[in-house]
Amino acid sequence: MLDVCKKTAVLCKGGALATMLVACCSSALGATPDQALTVGVEATYPPMSYRDPATNHSVGLNIDLFNALGKVMQVQIKLEEMSFEQLTSSLSTGRIDVIGTAITDLPKRRTEMTFVDYLQTGAQMFTTVANSDAGATPEAFCGKSIGTPRTTNYYPEVIAWNESHCVSTGKTAATIQGTAGASASRLDLQQERLAAVVLGPEYVKYLMSQEPGTYVLVGQPLSIHHFGFAVAKTNGAVRDALVKGLDLLIKDGTYQAILKKWNLESQAVTQAMVDGGQ
Repeated sequence: MLDVCKKTAVLCKGGALATMLVACCSSALGATPDQALTVGVEATYPPMSYRDPATNHSVGLNIDLFNALGKVMQVQIKLEEMSFEQLTSSLSTGRIDVIGTAITDLPKRRTEMTFVDYLQTGAQMFTTVANSDAGATPEAFCGKSIGTPRTTNYYPEVIAWNESHCVSTGKTAATIQGTAGASASRLDLQQERLAAVVLGPEYVKYLMSQEPGTYVLVGQPLSIHHFGFAVAKTNGAVRDALVKGLDLLIKDGTYQAILKKWNLESQAVTQAMVDGGQ
């Protein structure tokens, strides 16, 4: 946990050195390089954060972003792997400083958390090439089985979409199945227990890059949201320091380079946002 009063960091911007003073209260980023920011991650969601089978190390876009943030903020990044369900409680008890996994910034989550939004996302339906003859739009899958992880915001969104785009228009209702996660959804799709799956576009792009010619997108995303780094609502100093750090990465091009590495340039934001998700 961080406990700092103020920090002066020398940063490089546009080829010139600039000095930035980050004034903080307790639990803020900064002071000395031996201090650590504890980041909770769920390492089962590529390309955001997952374990590289070749090295057994955590890799992904979020891992790269926090490593870069650690450098500009001069703090050590300490990753704590845990299940998605454990992240919120770990943040509230102080076990971690930040939820650094792919968590969507939603108004209902801001009762106890505040978000630094860093990436566009949404609810993207996709299917296998073998199932693609069913149709090219989500509505073509009314009356079929559609899966999505039950612990994510996708699940209630797909249920609402089913009501408004299938049932309310006179089509046969789809069967919405809550799965145990992204990997379970993909397996059910591969084994034809599902006709289509709804996940984030970042995960779908990763699957398509790993298994070319296997999956196809089904229309446009059902919704548009933002991923955010989640901080306890009482810890505004850490949130504000993350905003400054992320904006520095955006301005010097590091942010864009990381997104390009993971093929997510189209989901970039132009600046850090606080609680900007809808």
